[in-house]
Amino acid sequence: MYKLICKDGNAKRGEFATVHGVIQTPVFMNVGTVGAIKGAVSTMDLKEIGTQVELSNTYHLHVRPGDEVVKKLGGLHKFMVWDRPILTDSGGFQVFSLAGLRKIKEEGVYFNSHVDGRKIFMGPEESMRIQSNLASTIAMAFDECAPHPCTREYMENSVARTTRWLARCKGEMARLNSLEDTQNRQQMLFGINQGGTFEDLRIEHAKRISEFDLDGYAIGGLAVGESHEEMYHIIEKTVPHLPGDKPVYLMGVGTPANILEAVDRGVDFFDCVYPARNGRHGHAYTNHGKMNLMNAKYELDSEPIEPGCHCPACRHYSRAYIRHLLKAKEMLGLRLLVTHNLYFYNKMMEEIRQAIEKGEYAQYKKRKLAGFMEGGEA
Repeated sequence: MYKLICKDGNAKRGEFATVHGVIQTPVFMNVGTVGAIKGAVSTMDLKEIGTQVELSNTYHLHVRPGDEVVKKLGGLHKFMVWDRPILTDSGGFQVFSLAGLRKIKEEGVYFNSHVDGRKIFMGPEESMRIQSNLASTIAMAFDECAPHPCTREYMENSVARTTRWLARCKGEMARLNSLEDTQNRQQMLFGINQGGTFEDLRIEHAKRISEFDLDGYAIGGLAVGESHEEMYHIIEKTVPHLPGDKPVYLMGVGTPANILEAVDRGVDFFDCVYPARNGRHGHAYTNHGKMNLMNAKYELDSEPIEPGCHCPACRHYSRAYIRHLLKAKEMLGLRLLVTHNLYFYNKMMEEIRQAIEKGEYAQYKKRKLAGFMEGGEA
């Protein structure tokens, strides 16, 4: 259940009640694709840095260790030792990202596993069953993330199929949630809006999926090659046609600047691999842009990554030490940077919520973006 607390322009401050706790929105979900954050960050660490929601991937967990294995072990929460909400992505994005290994048909998608090459079939019902076995808090509907660019004809057919798949997802989830041996019978379902950069297709699809009366709605198929301006335009035009009393999730986006712009356009939920991926490559997010700690200028720098930051890395370690760890290829270096970056994102979301509550979001956004520009990042 979504409760809108207040608005500042189009920016929304809300709460989303789930069986695994109340999510304060806007929120950034920390991405643990295979049930773990890449960079040796544990669920205990996630609690320490203020993570509200963890995101895992249906396709990857189905391939390894297997969703049936996770079910036998009590579901993903018990398996990972995490008692807060988990959102599972449907596997639809893999239809896009594993383009060379798949074949799309009306019944679903035929894959070759990226691990061992074995044939896998996943359709709407299979995706729902896998996510039910994982017992996540929020399940995502199975969709196709069409390539960018593509023809209007391809996009129209893809969007229509995604809608038909959504109807099948909703029916299968209702069936699964009625079964006695289902571990989370209060699992929620979010539908996904598609349509690429075709504004009219996006709007029409948003109206159509709103009729399904789901727990929440996502905007998918962005940040796949279009410009930031195109992405912001599509968000701006699409969000007003999604239900105002349900959360809106922008999938796979993005940079801190992307998040600030999308919040301003009414988005509630975010996820992205950037903080973990960039951390593993020696980059740290700060209020003054991104830092590359591999640079020689940090060799004798005894300052924390960002003075005033209260993450575990900044409370204890210097830039020089973390740079040394990275150069020595020590796992601890990656762990400290990933932890810092996730803390930075989580803290920024907390600041965003406070700014909206105070009616000061426009000023906050302007200040934050100006800071990022100092380091050449926006």
